[in-house]
Amino acid sequence: MLRHFRTQYRDARRSTHLLLTVGKGGPAARAIDWTIAAFIACNVVAVVCGTVDPLFTRYQAVFYTFELLSVAVFTAEYVLRVWSATAAEEYDHPIFGRLRFMTRPAVVIDLLAVVPFYLGTVVFASDLRVLRAVRLFRFLRLFKLARYSRSVARFERVAKRKTGDLIVAIAGTSLLLTLASSLMYFVEHDAQPEGFANIPAALWWGVVTLTTVGYGDVYPVTPLGKLLSATVAVLGTGLVALPASILASGFTADAADRCPNCGHDLD
Repeated sequence: MLRHFRTQYRDARRSTHLLLTVGKGGPAARAIDWTIAAFIACNVVAVVCGTVDPLFTRYQAVFYTFELLSVAVFTAEYVLRVWSATAAEEYDHPIFGRLRFMTRPAVVIDLLAVVPFYLGTVVFASDLRVLRAVRLFRFLRLFKLARYSRSVARFERVAKRKTGDLIVAIAGTSLLLTLASSLMYFVEHDAQPEGFANIPAALWWGVVTLTTVGYGDVYPVTPLGKLLSATVAVLGTGLVALPASILASGFTADAADRCPNCGHDLD
C-alpha cells in the first residue's frame, strides 16, 4: 500500500511538473500556459483601469473579485511549481533542490507577483492609500509572460551571450556622457547659471543630446558650448546606437545556430 502511494505521488509530481513546464506536457500544458498568460494580460488591464477613479469606484467589487481569483491562480501555480520541481534531476533534493529552484529569476518573479497582495491585505489593511499603491505592484505579473514567450527566451539568450560587449558599450556611453556634461558645465555655467547650475543638472542636457532627442529646454548659447554640443551629438549618434547593433548581431548569430522549424540547437 505504501509503495503504491509513493508511486502515485511521484507520478503526480512528474505530471504536474510537465504540465507547468512551458513547451512540454502536450495540449493540456498549452491550455494551462494560455490560461495563465490570459490572466496576466487581464491583470495588466485591470491595473490600468483601476487608476480611473470613477471606473474603479463603480466596479470595485468586480476588481476585488478578479484580484482574489488571480491571486488564487498565481499562488496555486507557484506552490505547484515549487512542489513539483524535484521531478527534474537538477532539483531532485527535496529541500535544497526546491530552494535552488526558488532562486531562479522566473520563480522569484512568480513570488513577487503575489506577495504584494498578501502584504497589502495583512500588513497595511488599515491604510487605504498604501493599499492603492500596492495594487500597482501587480504590474510585476507582466514579467511572468516572459516564461510563455519564445521571443523573450531568445532575447535572454542573446543578452547573456553578448553581456561583455554590452557592458563595454554601456561603459563607453556612460564615460562620454559624464565627460561631455562636465565640460559643458564649465563652458556654459557662467552664461547660464540656471540651466547648467551643476554637473548633475548638465547630465540632463547630456542625455538629451546623446540620444538625439533634443527637447530644447536646455541648450548651449556660447560658441564653444555649441561646438562641444555638436561634437557630442555626432559622437552620440553612433555610440548610443552601439548596444542595438550588438544585440542585432547576437540575434543573427542565434538564428544561425538554431533550427528555423523547431528552434533547437543545431549540431
